[in-house]
Amino acid sequence: MKKVLVLGASGYIGSQLLPQLCAQGYDVTAAARQIDYLQARTLPHSHLTLTYLDLADRQATLALVPQFDIVYFLVHGMAQGYDFVDYEISLAENFKAALQQSHVEHVIYLSAIQPQTGNSEHLQARKMTGEILRQSGVAITEVRAGVIIGPGSAAFEIMRDFVYNLPALITPKWVDSKANPIALANLNHYLLELAKNPSDGNVLYEAGGPDTLSYREQFKVICQASQRPYRLYATSLLTPKMASYWLGMVTSVPSSIGSALLAGLEHDFIANSTELEQRFPQKMIGFEEMVKTSIEQEGKFVRSNVWGFDPAALKRWQAGYGYYPKQTGANIETQLSADELWQVIKTLGNRQDPYFFANILWRTREWLDIFFGGSKPLRRMPEGPELKVGDFIDSWKVIRCERNQFLSLLFGMQGPGLGRLEFTINDLGDKRTLNITAWWHPQGFKGLLYWFAMMPAHLFIFKGMVKAIVRKALNKRGGEISDN
Repeated sequence: MKKVLVLGASGYIGSQLLPQLCAQGYDVTAAARQIDYLQARTLPHSHLTLTYLDLADRQATLALVPQFDIVYFLVHGMAQGYDFVDYEISLAENFKAALQQSHVEHVIYLSAIQPQTGNSEHLQARKMTGEILRQSGVAITEVRAGVIIGPGSAAFEIMRDFVYNLPALITPKWVDSKANPIALANLNHYLLELAKNPSDGNVLYEAGGPDTLSYREQFKVICQASQRPYRLYATSLLTPKMASYWLGMVTSVPSSIGSALLAGLEHDFIANSTELEQRFPQKMIGFEEMVKTSIEQEGKFVRSNVWGFDPAALKRWQAGYGYYPKQTGANIETQLSADELWQVIKTLGNRQDPYFFANILWRTREWLDIFFGGSKPLRRMPEGPELKVGDFIDSWKVIRCERNQFLSLLFGMQGPGLGRLEFTINDLGDKRTLNITAWWHPQGFKGLLYWFAMMPAHLFIFKGMVKAIVRKALNKRGGEISDN
């Protein structure tokens, strides 16, 4: 049984590749920096092990990588923000060093198509990473893919958010650039076959789909598949910088990732996949079919521990809610123990001080439900001294509860979207970080307006809440509050 390591396993490609590798009999280890996120989205399997790894930690990388026969390198640094190029290169250097002292037989590196014209930091970082890995002496297979179509693919999510969330599509001029997107199922076929059929040396492939279309044409197909009107207006007023701000408002894809992708989409993105198709033939899925399938499967991820497999969340899910939600919140650092923080958090909903801060605003929002088609607010409290899954706190429902670590509440009021509120305690050794985060899947344009209308209140309330929780815990002993 080959031992396979998947680096970047919490990402879109990695998380859905894991069960397929397990099904083929590999002994799979999924490594990620966002281990909590990976655990929530991954079902247990006898052949699957989840482990934390930050590739920026050189010693940890040197210790883990040599244990495996095959490694999938699915890591990118776009979420890092403006300095992600240097960050990606440093990760590649650490990985190369680990490969040089290992018996790894084969590395499969998922990269990006390099356009013949133009330049983008994201694409340049992908190219440089491949060059660094090929210096390791291990056989590297680099697969350069363009736009990948599937629920959760950042490029696809950007387009579908525009379609669902705007009455008319306002886009930059790059909308006339062309690409031949590849379906997730087709890409997976190549990634799995490459593990079974390794090359002796370094190989570079391009992976694309059978249809070459402009982004304008792709938008039209997505509008038709989602039964939305097709009204598209391209304007030169949306400069790259302005377009990145516009992108952040309309889509829920993280702005750092969206901005990096946006720079790449300014150029034609056409893959020559002839060599890969000849080596691993399969039925290639056309663009219309891949879009239709993606929209049909959009609700799959809600059936995960992210939502606690909760029936109420499943019932409220509807077409148009994307893979990525909008989010906002606040955090604070403290030397209080996780248990001291939890002893306050678990009193959420008590009659004296139900939400720790700005209770009048919480109550006002509950009464506003009447204007959204709801009824008189419900007053409900947990039954016992300890919170548990299924407890109700007024209109909120506990869908995940991990003592001293994590609490997730399902938004139960009326509103144009689906949301949850999370309390997270992270142990940093000599201190703890308390995070409160609101997540919101907008239901179209109304859902976007609702989110931005609530934003000022959210920013005010959550910052006050984290301070209030720490203050209440400190009342039991001396201490000072330190904002992060």
